[in-house]
Amino acid sequence: MPPEITDSHCHLDFPDFDGELPDVLARAKAAGVGRMVTICTRRAGLANVQAISEAYAEVFHAFGIHPMRAHEEPLMTVSELAEAAAHPKCVGIGETGLDYHYTAESAEVQQQSLRIHIDAARETGLPLIIHARAADDDMAAILREGYEDGPYSCVMHCFSSSAELARAALDLGFYLSMSGIAAFPKSQELRDIFAAAPLERILVETDSPYLAPPPHRGKRNEPAYTAHTAKVGAEVFGLSYEDFAAATQANFERLFSKTVAAA
Repeated sequence: MPPEITDSHCHLDFPDFDGELPDVLARAKAAGVGRMVTICTRRAGLANVQAISEAYAEVFHAFGIHPMRAHEEPLMTVSELAEAAAHPKCVGIGETGLDYHYTAESAEVQQQSLRIHIDAARETGLPLIIHARAADDDMAAILREGYEDGPYSCVMHCFSSSAELARAALDLGFYLSMSGIAAFPKSQELRDIFAAAPLERILVETDSPYLAPPPHRGKRNEPAYTAHTAKVGAEVFGLSYEDFAAATQANFERLFSKTVAAA
């Protein structure tokens, strides 16, 4: 069996996987992907991700409102997020964040939603899961302001932003997650950002069904393909695949400590 790794961010409740989850999870296991965190992005999806994580021992879930959805429904409250987080297999708050690429017109409500999720992460002790696109300055400022109000843990999911935002996150003790984007041939600048980060702050993920790494680029992504990104990660850090896998496993368990308690 290959070394075990974890897909720290996927969307197993999306229609792309309807009727296929047993096969998808079997392929993940064969690739060494022993755990997955499936991420809820809107209120209506919570019951579904809970059901998936309850049905499969290797699957955990997180709950939050995606920034591109923040304007579509009432803002969550900290107590609502904390209530959902009490589920034994809910291991994170999010994904939340800022996306000014597609939804800049809702920037104000996105910022309000992000601050609520930060407060919930602090209250629950679960890590915040951040989506950031075309909003680096506001993102760094809000994360920093939130931390000044009281520490919390956080991962910059599918990180593909600037070196400046990477440094701001790392300076707060946060983690960067490497997705299939880091494996794209034209992503050398992004790989350089990861190479400059401490190994102990790196996670791997798919964000499936999106962003499949080579050799599956352009096709539906799935948790098994975390291994392709992890192989690139090992090259970035000049490590064997086994050593990189072990490092990211330790990082995941440190950040998502509830997964260890639930095992």
